Amino acid sequence: MDSTGDFVDGLADVAATRAAYDDVAELYTELFRHHLAGATLDRAMLGAFAESVAGNGSGPIADLGCGPGRITGHLASLGARVFGIDLSPRMVELARVDYPQLSFAQGSVEQLPLGNDVLGGIVAWYSLIHTPPERVPHVLNEFYRVLASKGHVLLAFQTADRPDAVEAFDHKVIRAYRWAPKRLARLLGAAGFTMIARMVREPEPEERFGQAYLLASKDR
Repeated sequence: MDSTGDFVDGLADVAATRAAYDDVAELYTELFRHHLAGATLDRAMLGAFAESVAGNGSGPIADLGCGPGRITGHLASLGARVFGIDLSPRMVELARVDYPQLSFAQGSVEQLPLGNDVLGGIVAWYSLIHTPPERVPHVLNEFYRVLASKGHVLLAFQTADRPDAVEAFDHKVIRAYRWAPKRLARLLGAAGFTMIARMVREPEPEERFGQAYLLASKDR
């Protein structure tokens, strides 16, 4: 599972994103290491997701865009069978150091190194925000492909200011996109998913934008 595939490797924006996160991996890890401890609503959404996956009995959870593994580790602490995949080799190295009991591999959300119908759940925690909007439908189709029937997907992302919009913004690492929740929910539906829940919260003092969460299922 250590290849991102020829198609993905040929994309300049993917290479730039990989390099950018390699460069900030240590700083990013320390900055967010304890973030979930004070994030009540984040933990609530992750808990609801983990419970939903546990109830479907259909396979492990993949934390896609796992970074240094903090979400992977949290889900494991809830009793989930979970592994992580990230574009950045350095992030994967750090995740393996912090969570040696869990499995991590390099890969891309655009070309998942996984078979069909093998996962019980997917969490993409701010890991779609660097994908150009025109390629997001393909990514959601990939999610649908690898999820087993009754599997669940949880997305987290920054919200757009305008209704039904996608807005580029100056992310502190590299160019990213904010989504209107209903627009991304519509793409989930087009990929075959059934929406279960959506939540939008106001930004914390250190955040610039509102934060959104979408929970959906395959063949509910």
